Amino acid sequence: MAVSVLFRSIRAELTKVTFQRHTVRCVQSAADKALLVKLRKATGYTFINCKKALEKFNNDISQAESWLHEQAQKEGWSKASKLEGRRAKEGLIGLLMRDNAAVMVEINCETDFVARNEKFQQLVQDVALATMAHHCSKAHGGYRKSMLSADDLAKLTMVEGPSVADQMALTIGRLGENISVRRAVSVGVPADWHIGSYVHGAVTGQSSMPMGRYGALVVFQGGPEGQAEAFGKKLGQHIVGEAPVTLGNMEDLPCGESETRLLPQTFLLEPKYTVGQYLTLHDARVLDFIRYKCGESASQEVE
Repeated sequence: MAVSVLFRSIRAELTKVTFQRHTVRCVQSAADKALLVKLRKATGYTFINCKKALEKFNNDISQAESWLHEQAQKEGWSKASKLEGRRAKEGLIGLLMRDNAAVMVEINCETDFVARNEKFQQLVQDVALATMAHHCSKAHGGYRKSMLSADDLAKLTMVEGPSVADQMALTIGRLGENISVRRAVSVGVPADWHIGSYVHGAVTGQSSMPMGRYGALVVFQGGPEGQAEAFGKKLGQHIVGEAPVTLGNMEDLPCGESETRLLPQTFLLEPKYTVGQYLTLHDARVLDFIRYKCGESASQEVE
């Protein structure tokens, strides 16, 4: 009899514990769902990975997010080596202006679909900001122009966070596509000079920084009073549209449709003038220009 009573007591206790565990599990599950939605919205990682992270760190969302980033970066480095040979001809040109300085960067990916992704566009912006910080850290004075290769860019450090190489690996881990930082240029001018800019094929995204398939920077003096930005944009549009290779001289005569010197070219926006004539009309002078076309071959690049 005593044994029977003992068994019943033990069974009741076990039932009570099981019920309590079940209750805790149900409450925990509800909390998991809310945190899961929050974590996924904040990071953009998959439902399965966010769930795994929360379970691993007992619903500590901060630790879970850090772990997700670490895993994505590790996976990105692994994927980067595997995807390295895959063709990456899509992507974006990003352009950043600040006071008397400007930078233009090209980041490549495999598909236009990824180029429209906010995380890819964030990478473009981050690389442009890192390039600008690098430019501003150098000695000032006079006209400064610096061309950065893929290797140069990979060594730069983000304004806040990891190196460009690490950030690229993180983005590859997130998007699963071959991504490469290809090149960048930075220019700085004296106070009485101007930098014109233009981006063509602009994408719509959350970033306020212009990004597109083509980009141009043009360094010039003079121009209509108080209209430097608009005047510089017109010159940039011409450079993107007509793809000059060299600057040429103001006295050069045009040699037809195949003209590759900027100044003798027919001005795209006002065809009754050559570029040189249009500049003379507005008491302006172009000193340098850079044109990027996303995915162009090395032989097409103009420095």
